[in-house]
Amino acid sequence: MGQPVTLTNLEHSAADLRRLMSKEKDGQVVRRLLALALILEGQSRTDAAKMSGMERQTLRDWVHRYNVEGVVGLSSRVSSGPAPLLSEAQMVELKELVAAGPDPETDKVVRWRCIDLREKIVRQFGVSVHQRTVAKWLRLLDLTRLQPRPFHPKKDVQAQEAFKKTFAV
Repeated sequence: MGQPVTLTNLEHSAADLRRLMSKEKDGQVVRRLLALALILEGQSRTDAAKMSGMERQTLRDWVHRYNVEGVVGLSSRVSSGPAPLLSEAQMVELKELVAAGPDPETDKVVRWRCIDLREKIVRQFGVSVHQRTVAKWLRLLDLTRLQPRPFHPKKDVQAQEAFKKTFAV
């Protein structure tokens, strides 16, 4: 059996914790407050954990957080997630790059695909990502995947019009 859990933060009694439970809207915090109230009432760590639907070790961790931070420490913390790979300025530059379209001479394509943009991002920003990530970035930038039909850069408009006139009905 483990060491008994000691609550060093005694600013609230068991009755106070139960009153806080009735006002709390987050069910997870209610369970944690219940477990702490049970410990203050003299229940063992194993029994208090079982009655509040958690493991004994988890209860120990919450007791430590309560001792340091009080009732505020019983709330779940949400991670901000990983840092973005491109800065906001780089995302603006990417949007301008996509809106301008590729240069057939240097990029060797007539329209951007995610795989082509991926290679351009590696060359320009030094960041290697999956082509699915490029598609997500395009969606974040409010760019659609629908593109007008590409045209050949050396097309002859007069020749096309002359051709249309020969077949006019």
